[in-house]
Amino acid sequence: MISNRQKAIRTAILSAFVNAILAIVKGLAGIFGNSYALIADAIESTTDVFSSLLVLFGLKYSTRPADNNHPYGHGKAEPLITFIVVGLLVTSATIIAYESIQNIQTPHKIPKPYTLAVLASIVVIKEIFYRFVARKSDETKSSSLKADAWHHRSDAITSLLAFIGISVAVFMGKGYETADDWAALLASGFIIYNAFLIFRPALGEIMDEHLYDDVIEDIRKIAEQVEGVKGTEKCFVRKTGMSFHVDLHIWVDGTISVTDGHDIAHLVKEAIQNQLPEVANVLIHVEPENG
Repeated sequence: MISNRQKAIRTAILSAFVNAILAIVKGLAGIFGNSYALIADAIESTTDVFSSLLVLFGLKYSTRPADNNHPYGHGKAEPLITFIVVGLLVTSATIIAYESIQNIQTPHKIPKPYTLAVLASIVVIKEIFYRFVARKSDETKSSSLKADAWHHRSDAITSLLAFIGISVAVFMGKGYETADDWAALLASGFIIYNAFLIFRPALGEIMDEHLYDDVIEDIRKIAEQVEGVKGTEKCFVRKTGMSFHVDLHIWVDGTISVTDGHDIAHLVKEAIQNQLPEVANVLIHVEPENG
């Protein structure tokens, strides 16, 4: 069975390869087709290649096993990589906005009609990859893959806006040459917005924010099915990379021995980790029910 780590790494490699091919296609189509919007799109796809490679590095590093210096593992490296990816998104949006403003002020030819076919194909491909990578990020609980997925979605949006802008320029003719530049400028705003959507959950992960109610509910249900557990009290979950670390308080009969309470705690830990493989460790505090 393929592990979450292997799934995530394979997805990141495929994502980088697709971004590299599309960046070349966009760049060539933009240069020979007189489309500044396509060239701007190619710039974003080039940053996507670097971001996918960063995601790949982050996945490999963050899934290293725990050691003496990192007893909770290296998972926090993943949201840090996500921050860098967000920085690349903001940088590419800034470059696109600047180039668009420059091009609006510079007379140029109307884009070639065939650039529309290129853009239509890119929109479809990018939306497919957004859905594919987003699904893999949900399966593996990877925040950096989620960021990479949004790169594909933002690319689809910029390509769609470029398609609209070029369509206006091609069909309206003289006087509408800058329509694709305005489309690229608008796309830069969408990229900034998507960057925020990626940044927010990664920040929550770094700050150990309470974000995992569904995981907590599953943990409580599993724990309460273990013989000897009378109920659960506090349950805290924090995410490190693609794994979760859990602090759980359970109630047991207050008249049993310390050894029996200890054994019940181990059974709870085993049950949780067996049913939720993404849980790396569970720290259990035993409370007497009649206390």
